[in-house]
Amino acid sequence: MTRILTTHAGSLPRPLALTGLYARSSQGGHVDPIELAEAGKAALTGILQSQADAGVDIANNGEQQREAFFLYLRHRLSGIGGRWERKPQADVAAYPDFQAAMAAANAEKTAVSNFQPPKTIGAIAHEHPEACEEECADFASALKTGGHQFAGTFLTAPSPGIVAAALKNEHYDSEEAYLDALAAALRVEYETILRNGHMLQLDCPELGLEGHVTYAGQPQAHLKFVERAITAIAKGIDGLPKERIRLHLCWGNYEAPHDQDTALADLWPVVKQAPVGGFVLPFANPRHAHEWRVLKASPPAPDQTITAGVIDTLTNFVEHEEVVADRLELVARAIDDPTRITACTDCGFDTSAGMGRVAPSVVWAKLRAMASGAKLASGRLGLDA
Repeated sequence: MTRILTTHAGSLPRPLALTGLYARSSQGGHVDPIELAEAGKAALTGILQSQADAGVDIANNGEQQREAFFLYLRHRLSGIGGRWERKPQADVAAYPDFQAAMAAANAEKTAVSNFQPPKTIGAIAHEHPEACEEECADFASALKTGGHQFAGTFLTAPSPGIVAAALKNEHYDSEEAYLDALAAALRVEYETILRNGHMLQLDCPELGLEGHVTYAGQPQAHLKFVERAITAIAKGIDGLPKERIRLHLCWGNYEAPHDQDTALADLWPVVKQAPVGGFVLPFANPRHAHEWRVLKASPPAPDQTITAGVIDTLTNFVEHEEVVADRLELVARAIDDPTRITACTDCGFDTSAGMGRVAPSVVWAKLRAMASGAKLASGRLGLDA
């Protein structure tokens, strides 16, 4: 690259009407599938123009046609049904007054909850590959109709590990068998995205999040799970072009103390073994902003890139372009190669429909600041500004 390009981590604000449809459907209410499809396509058209206006170089569909980053799979995979309650995040439970305030605030939202997901009650298989094909076709059509010329495009898909952690297993005899089935089923999504010419982003919050959910207080057990999750990812993408796959690591996209997050330094030795072309890592939020140092001590492979989170998706502060540039410079110098970094957000802005913390108008201001900061950093690092 001759300059630092900009992208984001996937989900972008959905229109209120579309969010309402997703929320009603997730709660068992009736939603006209034609109305939902039309609303999703309309939102897709708008979200592409908004990305172009904000200076995003590598764009996606904003996940407008999905109710949440992994819950959409219940419409595509067999063996999913029922509902269960996920354990609360340990960092939230440790502060009862904050936990009560967070619960009250969430109760007021029209939203889809990732913490009341379905379960796996039968054999997992991908039953509707046409759904992913249609999503790609809609994306291509919207790009063409809008005349957009982005530097690149990407689509997201969840990792086997986050689905295994979130969808309680009530069918398979072992976690290994469950992960293998998920890897095989999700490969359909991965192949379709790549075949349609997009970069594939694997969303892998389990690598960080499960350290204070499923494995709270069990650091060694968590790291062992991370090893199994990376193995499942490797199986799911075996033989696919690694240079077109990036892995997004996350500790949970919610505003809370996060003081029980597993350190990146502990996760990185395992995570960096994933056979992918690059990593999306959050360096903007106050809990992980210092962890660029991990890359200096243990850089990625020479053929791998770092998509650096330099915009916090959980606060309505608009980052100053100088702050964005500083963050990019730190990461570029840590891996000693500014041509292998991309500016990004820490996570999605609306990971689960309606749960976003940032006002839509502020989202676009943040992305404009990212573009300005990337231009500043490019000049300072000797690239074309």
